[in-house]
Amino acid sequence: MVIYLKLFLTAIFWGGTFVAARIVAQHVGPYSASFLRFLTASLFLLVLITLKEGRIPRLERHQVLPAILLGMTGVFAYNVFFFFGMKTIPAGRASLIVATNPVFIALLAAAIFRERLNTAQVTGVFLCLTGATIVISRGNPLAIFTGSVGWGEIYVLGCVASWVAYSLIGKVIMKDFSALAAVTYSCLIGGAALFIPACMEDLPGLIGSLHPEDWIGIVYLGFFGTVLGFFWYYEGIRAIGPSRASVFINFVPVSGVFFGWLILGETVNLSLLAGAVLVIAGVYLTNRPAGVVMDAV
Repeated sequence: MVIYLKLFLTAIFWGGTFVAARIVAQHVGPYSASFLRFLTASLFLLVLITLKEGRIPRLERHQVLPAILLGMTGVFAYNVFFFFGMKTIPAGRASLIVATNPVFIALLAAAIFRERLNTAQVTGVFLCLTGATIVISRGNPLAIFTGSVGWGEIYVLGCVASWVAYSLIGKVIMKDFSALAAVTYSCLIGGAALFIPACMEDLPGLIGSLHPEDWIGIVYLGFFGTVLGFFWYYEGIRAIGPSRASVFINFVPVSGVFFGWLILGETVNLSLLAGAVLVIAGVYLTNRPAGVVMDAV
């Protein structure tokens, strides 16, 4: 039960990142925002891993390439796409696109790791996606198809591709690597790769002009959205597998809408409640104990 609670809280924290990113993106370029997020995260992670494991584990030769791939997918690529996307499309539409993550992760995990998907799990994924669609579209799913697909949608689809790769690579590297070490190395590597592009956005001159709400958003993104979020998500992947852990991502648009109401004054209506019920039902079905439904899809 503890791992499910951690995954649920991770989704809540990640929902808040859409609001934080909207605030930060108004004044900070995508490379600079990404670098500051992971500079903050790396400082916290270095302290945390020293306290928990005594030192930073050395990368073995066979772990170097997976660690680089983790940093370049889940940190560098995902966040550049994320901040570019948040500049051009609403957070709700972005959250809806991100909610497709579990479908692709589940399908690829089944193909690569031979994870069995039974009828209940497939139904759960469908319910989660339906609930997320209702929440984001304010009860009118057809509304999401009325606009044309632009660069913002393409950027956020890049987020999806990056996160799918990050999740599946993490499944491989954590066979002989702790979740905390994997997150720490991915943040250090991805953050380092972001430094030069951030400097090209005049990062040194930008730091002195940031507003207090920008710093609050960056710290939130770095600690809650990254340190706790990534660490707990990887614990979930190790404990219950990538396809089941990834279903909790469907709570992200629900919490994103809630924080949008709480912080940005957005309206909460019955579609939010209906969507939340479907998402919770979907998570329950996807995480039913093995053996309850035996037919594989």
